[in-house]
Amino acid sequence: MSTVHNTNVACCTVPPAQSNYTPKGFFKPYVGFSKVYVTGPEKPGKVALVCVYDIFGFKPQTQQGADILAEKLNAQVLMPDFFEPAGPWPVDKFPPQTDEEKAKLQAFFGGPAKPQDAVAKLINVGKALKAEGAGWVGTFGFCWGGKVTILAGSNPSTPFDAVAAIHPAMLNHGDVTDLNVPLGLYPSKDEPIDESKQILEIIAKKPISDKSDYKLYDSFHGFAAARANLDDPENKKHYEDLYARLVTFFGKASGTHVH
Repeated sequence: MSTVHNTNVACCTVPPAQSNYTPKGFFKPYVGFSKVYVTGPEKPGKVALVCVYDIFGFKPQTQQGADILAEKLNAQVLMPDFFEPAGPWPVDKFPPQTDEEKAKLQAFFGGPAKPQDAVAKLINVGKALKAEGAGWVGTFGFCWGGKVTILAGSNPSTPFDAVAAIHPAMLNHGDVTDLNVPLGLYPSKDEPIDESKQILEIIAKKPISDKSDYKLYDSFHGFAAARANLDDPENKKHYEDLYARLVTFFGKASGTHVH
């Protein structure tokens, strides 16, 4: 029997959607990554953000979200290619049909998409941004990326000043025990509500509670990243609401004027 790393059924079954969006940013090598999507100001200024994409890697809907945040917060937003050199999970192999394919997906969550391995890389990016002059650095992640951002924010040497997790897979309230920076938590109806509730209870007892934010979205897992179908009015509404919420959350946590 193969090891199950990700028990979120929706995360392992809902396929990505098509998008005709043309991203506004560019790619560059940065801090050990050969490919990082960069949008917003050319140099990190008062605020910088790091995005941890979902298992499908660079997708227009996720880049569109990064472009929105960059514009509204006047922030440089970086999206590193965490899956290099293996590459993201292939769209044509999703959702997995056979037991063998399902086992391969779980192995992906234990290998290239192992959250703990991505945490160290993410922290390096945050530290590099601060060394470059960024006054305040936040991070946000989708699906497995939400797990990564929470773990990075809980690390004793974290460079991050706030973290957000959007429809996070592998949600575990134990991950926030040591979290001391504001948390934006935005699960969909496909995430375990009991874990979210326990996370909120832990955060409520911390000094970060007044700058933290939460909203349960009545939408499916993946509605704000690669699985977003922005031709669907209901999906588009939740997508736009989520990014407006992230703008407000990061704006408040960083004391930034929102455009």
